[in-house]
Amino acid sequence: MKNLRIVFMGTPDFAVATLKTLVDNQYNIVGVITAPDKPAGRGRKLNESAVKKYAKSQDLKILQPNNLKDEEFLGELKGLNANLQIVVAFRMLPKLVWQMPELGTFNLHASLLPNYRGAAPINWAIINGETKTGVSTFFIDEKIDTGDMILQKEINIDPNENAGRLHDKLMDLGSELVLTTVASIDNGTVKTLPQKETENIKTAYKLNKENCKIDWNAPIENIHNHIRGLSPYPAAWCTLINGKQELDIKVYKAEKELGNHNLNAGSIISSKKELKVAVSMGYIILKEIKLPGKRAMDIKSLLNGYTFESDAKML
Repeated sequence: MKNLRIVFMGTPDFAVATLKTLVDNQYNIVGVITAPDKPAGRGRKLNESAVKKYAKSQDLKILQPNNLKDEEFLGELKGLNANLQIVVAFRMLPKLVWQMPELGTFNLHASLLPNYRGAAPINWAIINGETKTGVSTFFIDEKIDTGDMILQKEINIDPNENAGRLHDKLMDLGSELVLTTVASIDNGTVKTLPQKETENIKTAYKLNKENCKIDWNAPIENIHNHIRGLSPYPAAWCTLINGKQELDIKVYKAEKELGNHNLNAGSIISSKKELKVAVSMGYIILKEIKLPGKRAMDIKSLLNGYTFESDAKML
C-alpha cells in the first residue's frame, strides 16, 4: 500500500464515495483531477464539483484543467509521480494521460460491461426494463468503456426502483469494487479479460430532451420504466393540453394500472385525489409532477389548486 501513488479523477457525487473509501483506507492520493468550477444559479456564482469539495476537506492536491492536453497540466500531472490512476465519472482521457502511470489507469463504470457503455448507464438499464445491472472496473484504452475487464459485481433492480435509488446503491457497490481492484493491483494478483463483443450490445446514450419525452402510445410497461429510469434527474416530460393551456410538465413518480378501456392514449382522467393517463392496456397513475415555474408536488396537493378540463390530454 505504501508504494502506491494514486491520482483520482472524477466530478459528481457518484465519484466522491469512491474517493472517500480510498482515503478512509489510507491509500496515498497524491492528486485529484476534477472539472473546472462552473457558474450556476441566478447569481452565476462559481460552483465547485462534489469531488472538489470533498478533496478540499481532506487537504488533497486538486487540479482542474480545461484542456487535458494542455502542456502545463501535463507537466503538473507528471510531477505528481503517480503510478496508478483511478477514474470515476469523468471525461474521456487522451492517450498521453491514461498511459502515464506504470500500473495503468482504470475506470469504474456503473453497468455490467460490455452492455451500457456511455454516458447514462444507470438510467438506460431501468428504461430498458433490465432486472439486473452492476459495476465494472477496466483498464482504459483508446475507445469509450471498451478496455480489458478487471472485476464486476452484479445487483438486482427492483421493479419500482428509480434511477436515484439505483444510483446510490451502485455508488456504494462501486466504491467497494474499486477497493478490491486497487488491492489486486497493489499485491500483483490483478487479472484482466478482453470484453466480449457481441451484436446485441446495449448502449447508454447521452440523455437529451428528445429521448426523455414520454411516448403515451408506447406499451404501459415501457412508459412506467421510462418515468422511473429518468427520476429524479433529468426527469421524463410531456406536453399537457388543458383547455387553452399548453404546458411542458415533468413526471417524477407514477404507477401502472392494468385494465381495459376505449380511451385514446394520453387522455386524462382526474378526480379530487387521483390523476391518471390512459395508455394501451391500462393507465399510468401520476403521483408526482412539476408544472413550469412551480416546484415538484404530489398529485393530491396539485389537485387542491389546479383543475383539469374534461378533454385534457397528454401529448
